[in-house]
Amino acid sequence: MSVDITITLSDEDLEKFQASIDKGRVAVRDAGSAARIEQTASEMIEKAQRIDLPPFVCDRLLKLEILLNMVRDEEWKLSEEERNSILSALYYLVDPEDVIPDHIPGIGYLDDALYAEVVIQELRMEIRMYQEFCQFRIAEENRRRNRGLDPHVGREDWIADKRAVLHSRMRERRALRSGGRGWRMRLM
Repeated sequence: MSVDITITLSDEDLEKFQASIDKGRVAVRDAGSAARIEQTASEMIEKAQRIDLPPFVCDRLLKLEILLNMVRDEEWKLSEEERNSILSALYYLVDPEDVIPDHIPGIGYLDDALYAEVVIQELRMEIRMYQEFCQFRIAEENRRRNRGLDPHVGREDWIADKRAVLHSRMRERRALRSGGRGWRMRLM
């Protein structure tokens, strides 16, 4: 039997997460640090797949993998600012001073899972646009193969059109959202 639990994070709780993002923003200014954040976050996600974590925790950490995919996907072509924003958001996962140290059995990743849920909610529109891009790319490759065409010929042209539309929509919605009411984490 599963149980739904609602957790309300106060502004103070969210400010602690924001402080980590802000530390991450400083860290990603250095290319070496940015690469370490990316690598360490990737290793943490891989580790989450191997160790026995509660499904709630594991599911949320694995959802962060899409953020790494966005950063690493050369055809998605995030701006440097967007890439750094995502890496800044992932900084909490690699911060040795997070709320609950990861080495504590059973609960060490609980704060990371809560943080992951907040980040995923904040970036849901960016994630949705990226997923649409990936689905388009696969469908277009298959469509071209089925027609006997090489999907790599003219690839940048057919990808660029879709990417431009999705990036424009993503940035427009982000601009509208940032002008809204209420507290929002400053990720992008």
